[in-house]
Amino acid sequence: MEKLNHQQIMSLPNGVTILRILAIPLILVLLSYTGRGYQILTALLFLGAAVTDTFDGYLARRRGMVTTLGKFLDPLADKLLIVTALIALIPARAIPAWMVIIIVGREIAITGLRGIAVTQGIVISASNLGKYKTVFEVASIFFLILNGSYLSVDFHPIGMVFLWVALIVAVISGADYFRRYLKSIIV
Repeated sequence: MEKLNHQQIMSLPNGVTILRILAIPLILVLLSYTGRGYQILTALLFLGAAVTDTFDGYLARRRGMVTTLGKFLDPLADKLLIVTALIALIPARAIPAWMVIIIVGREIAITGLRGIAVTQGIVISASNLGKYKTVFEVASIFFLILNGSYLSVDFHPIGMVFLWVALIVAVISGADYFRRYLKSIIV
């Protein structure tokens, strides 16, 4: 088992990931405030936190700073950001709870599946479908946080379209993860 040292914990990529986790409570607090300014601020903070997902991974690979802690924290931070925002948007922005339940259930199921696979020496890497799902989730949450009309555009329907696409891609990519797992244990 790899021991963590101070340098691994305090690396720049891990620091960016930790900032993403620390942004979650602030986003949740800001969601409770109404008003255009708060909506815009919250949407931009959420988008900034979501974009750090790409940045920290790129930074870790480019600088040769990939750590076990980073491999654990990065997907955890991603899931926490998306899942907590979606759950908070149920009452705050009137999105259907059943859609959130399916998306959150898929996240839990795939995380569990990947954990089981690892114990069997099988690595189920992130798929492009999973990455697309995340992009649609981020877009939907961004527009749902705005949830109002600015410049004669009502963002709620736009957010719901992205949420529907995210839901469909989540189900398809979830099935794909299980298919790949079953294929790896049957072969």
